[in-house]
Amino acid sequence: MSSGSLVEDVRAELAAIAPRQRCDRLAELSALFHTAGVAHLLGRGAIDLHLDLGSSAAARRAFALLAELRIPSEIRTYATHAFNRATRYQLHVEGSDATLATLAEAGVLDGEHRPLDRPPGRVVARSCCRGAYLRGAFLGGGSLTGPRSPHLEVRTPSLAGASFVRSVCSSEEVRVKVEERPSHARAYAKGWEEIEGYLLAAGVVDAVLGLEERSVVAEMRSEANRLTNADHANLVRTARAAHRQLDAARALQTSGALESLAEPLREAASLRLRHPALSLRELAGLTSPPATKAAMQRRLARLVELAER
Repeated sequence: MSSGSLVEDVRAELAAIAPRQRCDRLAELSALFHTAGVAHLLGRGAIDLHLDLGSSAAARRAFALLAELRIPSEIRTYATHAFNRATRYQLHVEGSDATLATLAEAGVLDGEHRPLDRPPGRVVARSCCRGAYLRGAFLGGGSLTGPRSPHLEVRTPSLAGASFVRSVCSSEEVRVKVEERPSHARAYAKGWEEIEGYLLAAGVVDAVLGLEERSVVAEMRSEANRLTNADHANLVRTARAAHRQLDAARALQTSGALESLAEPLREAASLRLRHPALSLRELAGLTSPPATKAAMQRRLARLVELAER
C-alpha cells in the first residue's frame, strides 16, 4: 500500500466516526478549527470563519459536524497553484450569535469572540473528548507516510496549537514531538508504536490492523525458510482471533456497554485496543496485577461473546 492510499484510508475511517455526545462533537470541531481554521475580522465585533481542507472525506465530515451542532456552512472548492492543481475544500461559516456562542463553547473563540491559539483544558477533560480532538486534528492538518520511514504529523498555525496536541497525546499515553517552522508548527511521531498509539486513540482500528498485517506478512516472508505450514496456520488463527477481539472491544465501547462490565473485562478490552499485535501472554503481563495467559484468553473470549449477542 502506498503512502497516499494509506493516509486516505485513515482519513476515510476517521471521517466515518460520528460521535453522539455533544462534548465529543465540540472537541472534534475545536481541533478542526485549530488546525485548518481561518478567522476574518470584519470590524465592529463581526467575524466570519472558514475551514480549509485538502480532503473530500474531511470536508464531508466537517460539514456534517457543523450541521449536527446547528452551524450553517457553505462548501466551496478551489484548485491550488501547485503543478497538480489539487482540489481543496473551504467551509464558510457566518458569525451569527448562535454560531459564535457554539464556537466559544468549543474553545475556538474566547468570551469576546477573539480567536484562541489553543482551546481551554475543559474541551478535552474526558478521554472520549481527547480521542475526538485527535481525530479532528488529523482530519484538519494530519498527514501519514509509510510503511517505510513511517511519519505522522499534525500541522497547526501556531506552536501553542501543536503543543496542545502533544499534551492531549500525552494524556492518552502517546508520545509525540513538537517543532516550530517559519510558516507553521507541527506535532509529529516517527515510530510505528507512537503512530499506532495516536491512530488508536483517535479511533482508527482497521487501518492499524492493516499496518500490523503487512508487518506480519513481511516477517513471514523473511522467515519463510524457517516457518512450517503449522506455524503459518497458527499465526493466521492468532491474527484472526486478535481481529475478532478488537472488533468486540470496539463494539462494546461504541455501545457504552463496556463501562458496565467488571474491571478485569474492561482492562482486557483496553489493552487489546491499545496493543493490537501483542500475544495473549504479553497482554496478560500488562494487567494489574499480572494475569495468566489462560485468564486473559477467557476474558477476551467473554468480550467476543458479549459483543456477538
